[in-house]
Amino acid sequence: MAAADSSSIYAIDFGTSNTVITRWNPATQATETVSLPGLSVRVGDNPPLIPSLVYVEDATQAKILAGQTVRDRGLDLSSDPRFFRNLKRGIGTDIQGFLPTLDDTTLTFEQVGKWFLAHLIRGLKAQDPNMEALTFTVPVDSFEAYRHWLGQVSQSLQVEQVRMLDEPTAAALGYGLGDRDTLLVIDFGGGTLDLSLVQLTISQSPSKAKPLGFILKWGEKNLAETSSQKRQIAQVIAKAGKNLGGADIDHWLVDHFAETQQLPNTPLTTRLAERLKIELSSRQSATEAYFNDETLESYALSLDQEQFNAILSQQGFFDTLNESLQQVLRQARNQGFETADIDAVLLVGGTAQIPAVRDWVTQHFPPEKVQGDRPFEAIAQGALQLSQGVEVKDFLYHSYGIRYWNRREKRHDWHPIIPQGQPYPMEQPVELMLGASVNNQPHIELVIGELGIAETRTEVFFDGDRLITRTSSNDNANVQPLNDRDGARNLATLNPPGSPGSDRIKLLFWVDGERFLRVTVEDLLANRNLIDNQAVVQLS
Repeated sequence: MAAADSSSIYAIDFGTSNTVITRWNPATQATETVSLPGLSVRVGDNPPLIPSLVYVEDATQAKILAGQTVRDRGLDLSSDPRFFRNLKRGIGTDIQGFLPTLDDTTLTFEQVGKWFLAHLIRGLKAQDPNMEALTFTVPVDSFEAYRHWLGQVSQSLQVEQVRMLDEPTAAALGYGLGDRDTLLVIDFGGGTLDLSLVQLTISQSPSKAKPLGFILKWGEKNLAETSSQKRQIAQVIAKAGKNLGGADIDHWLVDHFAETQQLPNTPLTTRLAERLKIELSSRQSATEAYFNDETLESYALSLDQEQFNAILSQQGFFDTLNESLQQVLRQARNQGFETADIDAVLLVGGTAQIPAVRDWVTQHFPPEKVQGDRPFEAIAQGALQLSQGVEVKDFLYHSYGIRYWNRREKRHDWHPIIPQGQPYPMEQPVELMLGASVNNQPHIELVIGELGIAETRTEVFFDGDRLITRTSSNDNANVQPLNDRDGARNLATLNPPGSPGSDRIKLLFWVDGERFLRVTVEDLLANRNLIDNQAVVQLS
């Protein structure tokens, strides 16, 4: 890599429970995990972690406390609407229920998340004014709304270049197992379960591509050029994602003690349940006790591995694990990969440290293939590899379609145009013919949507002061429209106006190398192009 000696390159793994920041050290040619005063905490052998917690002191002035400071001051133990945890889960979702109004300002998770990341960047800039390049990691099943939010946040940051990479792909790069090239990553953190099968190879030809990875912001300086004849290629073979993580387990434990000991559901009891869960990662049984010297209430929570596993089974925990693994293995077989071809299984994230998860993994893979010695920093460390000339070859996790009126069902429906699993850039465009729907139609309007998996639907809602995500069965695809707003639906103007009865326009859709959905629109009546190779939206 040819880069300015004064520039610094960072990666941020923004997690539901914890956030990890890493830096590429040009002097040692190695990665290092960054600690920020007041934000980071280091427990035992773990690297510095930043609890993903926010306390809003003044909403009008965007004044917040974040990370370990919130925990040190005990602000995470009361039902205060100024306190936010698990905020990543609410970003880019349609929240059902109450959102707090603080200082005459109604807050959203997008705003609080932006404040949190900006707070981290200010801390990094204070330590290193030469910070110029940054990579964010994202869950596999994150919808375009979350990635679009991250892109908007990136534009506001005082950082020259910002990129984005799927979390498990980054973890495969972070482990850097040079002698094993087909890696299954099981990334199980506080909010999501992500599985990716990644093949790492070495190419002898130099890369002439400008940016590597998914670009959120590309500045004027060229901070990442590779002159080496050899470069590493990370090709994503298969992937699956679920909204399931450690935060859900904490809620299940609180519900268990509410039923067995009539324990109240409060931030304090949630914190005690989280401590129990962490203790059970290394012990057969655990006990947490708390005494409130004001109310004279005392809590004593005890749990052993057998009880813990029973709670997990009751909640369908292992069924979800099996479903996700089978989804990845099916995709892999379609690409010519069998289970025996997997060289290593990498466990990433705090939830992956639960003994029951490790036992489940070894039921499917030989123990000698399972590795999990860097559960917290592997993602952020691997994300730094983008700046070292690593090329990522990926595919679209969701499908994309256009909205139409289903006359039989008397409702809007979706016609797929770009299928799930489509590699990009596309070699051939998708052709679509459309006619006018009314007489003297002046415009062609299209609503483009991102189609989730049809069998499930994720709902995000409040239960008291607890943010809950719930996955339920649904016969229809979980769709997020990408341009359903005034000024964005109008694709082209018809002159003369259109009339029903025959095809009027031909559309060619394709995805380019930077994940932009592009379209060419030809007016068949006027025999001319109305739009030529125009980017409609950037896909995830």
